[in-house]
Amino acid sequence: MFLKHLECSACGLHYEWSRLQNLCSSCHKPLLAIVDLAAASRTLTRKTLATREKSLWRYREVLPLPGDVEPVSLGEGGTPLLPASGSYRTDDIDLWIKDESLNPTQSFKARGMSVAVSMAKHLGATKLAAPSAGNAGGALAAYAARADLEAHIFMPRDTHRANIVECRELGAHVTLIDGLITDCGAEIGRRKTKEGWFDMSTLKEPYRVEGKKTLGYELAEQCDWQLPDAILYPTGGGTGLIGMWKAFDELETLGWIGRKRPRMFAVQAVGCAPIVRAFERGEKTAAEFPNACTIAAGLRVPKAIGDFLILEILRESNGGAIAVDDEEMIRVAREVGSKEGLFVCPEGAACFAALKSLRSKGKIASGERVVIFNTGSGVKYLDCYYS
Repeated sequence: MFLKHLECSACGLHYEWSRLQNLCSSCHKPLLAIVDLAAASRTLTRKTLATREKSLWRYREVLPLPGDVEPVSLGEGGTPLLPASGSYRTDDIDLWIKDESLNPTQSFKARGMSVAVSMAKHLGATKLAAPSAGNAGGALAAYAARADLEAHIFMPRDTHRANIVECRELGAHVTLIDGLITDCGAEIGRRKTKEGWFDMSTLKEPYRVEGKKTLGYELAEQCDWQLPDAILYPTGGGTGLIGMWKAFDELETLGWIGRKRPRMFAVQAVGCAPIVRAFERGEKTAAEFPNACTIAAGLRVPKAIGDFLILEILRESNGGAIAVDDEEMIRVAREVGSKEGLFVCPEGAACFAALKSLRSKGKIASGERVVIFNTGSGVKYLDCYYS
């Protein structure tokens, strides 16, 4: 293992990695794992990758778990990067779809939870807790079960039924809350010390983002080390977007890619668009979005703790933020299904809808390579498609 220390993403304070950590004790912002890339590169090379299994653990040297510790794994990562083949394939745009629905528990959340649960178990946690509007809860329940740890999941009462059933059937303790994911997180905050829970909330521990950064490593590898011109990413808590940006910096340090970066576009729902609103106003942080409401559960995050990092990435990459309404998500999900053969989640459908808008506004030019992330399976959202 080549993990050196944890570093606050805002104030830069350093912390030991060898004990359970949540937020920075000084400024209460997320901690990020800092890897000794020079040492890692002695065994991790582009050539050696070719001989390794198709999972996120193929990048073991840049992940935080000690080398002699068995990871908590269900076969996550190694998802396909598919060329668009239906009506979304046009002569003037090179469109690709990174399909994360093929992960365990059918969403990208498996990546973060595999690494985070592995580290939590290694560092002595026995009871894990997290708020979830859906897929993160299912992933935590699965990996906690695999690790023989307790999982305590707090979900809004109106969470899609499939997600609630999934968590319960995987053995998690599920509590339904009248409110949003922020209310669920607040309840965990009130109870975690007394109950002995380790908080696994998005960016409130440092290792879910390490699992998500493998999205960036995989994408670079699948694109033959030439990053795309633009990435459209459904953004709630933003861990995947932050993780990919971290991966790109690490890949450049390793000498595997150049300085070019994709333009990063955060896609949100009209009914919950704090990042879009803050980006358009030129703000460095995003105020809590009032009365957040959308069928895309992964986008119903009214206040993201990593908002300042997301906004910084969007501006540094010359990207942007765009919101899509729920009706358009469902319409486009059906269109993608019939044309591409993919039953995408509403969050993924939002990216396809956003692509059309960005094209019409000239934000994406002819001839550019664009990657859309479908972060989960539409099967988890069947109640959205009954009509």
